[in-house]
Amino acid sequence: MLSNIRIVLVETFHPGNIGAVARAMKNMGLSQLTLVNPRVFPDPEATSRAAGAKDLLEQVRVVSSLEEAIHDCQLVIGTSARERTFDLPLMDLESAAELMLDEAPGGTLAVLFGRETMGLNNAEMLACNRHLYIEANPEYPVLNIAQAVQLVCYELWRTHRKRDGATPPAIAPYARQDEMQLFYAHLERVLRQTHFIIPQHEGRVLDKLQRFFNRARPEKSELGILRGILASVEESLHTESTPPDTAP
Repeated sequence: MLSNIRIVLVETFHPGNIGAVARAMKNMGLSQLTLVNPRVFPDPEATSRAAGAKDLLEQVRVVSSLEEAIHDCQLVIGTSARERTFDLPLMDLESAAELMLDEAPGGTLAVLFGRETMGLNNAEMLACNRHLYIEANPEYPVLNIAQAVQLVCYELWRTHRKRDGATPPAIAPYARQDEMQLFYAHLERVLRQTHFIIPQHEGRVLDKLQRFFNRARPEKSELGILRGILASVEESLHTESTPPDTAP
């Protein structure tokens, strides 16, 4: 189900790279391309570099935020040229491709690629479930963005062809990003109501909890249980704070 795999480019600087990415995607059977705040698009250089993939450029979705780009995704994988520590499970190309093709029949997935000069920042990686590291020569591991996309798309195509129509494993539906964002807002509200989070000393507890749940990836039914627990806590707090009715 390559059609359910979305390539997301964040703040791409050179329009030619957008065209080269579209070409790389079409070579390997992918068609969903989303751009987050590109510096210039559309642009003749992008069209020229796309060659026979101009149809992908015509279907490109341009959005103003990463949240908008991935709101309907159940799995988000962030790529990084450096093996940084993001507190996320680290995957190589082969294992990432296997995971994506296992889950693609159940919903939309996204692979994020950052800026040409600095890649994805920490806040953007915080929105991811997994960290994809493309192994390369340690003396110079930095890939051109189109090359990085080509490698990921090639591995997806190769794994897809290797499976040759085999039935993917049955996987329970995972929560989408927009559902997780509603959960994080609910969790923060309850933690503030219970004074677990103190405004003067908030620390990074919310970031750490988001990383934890992004790693754990609750299924839809599990997320429903978690939301139910939070609602129960809120109800108990409301009951405790409501004065008893003393009218005769």
